[in-house]
Amino acid sequence: MSTSDVMVGLHQKALNLLQEDADNIEKLIQIQMETLTNRRCPLYEEVLDTQMYGLSREIDFAIRAGLIDEASGKLIISDLERKLAQLYEALALSRKE
Repeated sequence: MSTSDVMVGLHQKALNLLQEDADNIEKLIQIQMETLTNRRCPLYEEVLDTQMYGLSREIDFAIRAGLIDEASGKLIISDLERKLAQLYEALALSRKE
């Protein structure tokens, strides 16, 4: 196995692990979206924020270690941030009703 093959394997492994973590956060967002009738829960929001921060640190590490490129990392984070913004917008609308 060549060095290039090892790097490609590490790159793919890192992306897969980061995407698994992102998927877990997305599940938390989806659960909250499905239960908008519940009152806003600051603890739940804190968990989401903490998870997002942790994932951003993982991505920063993977970029600095050369395991993934910056564009891939930004794509994962921006997708989750967009979903999180949708959740907060939906929560705000549900409180107005």
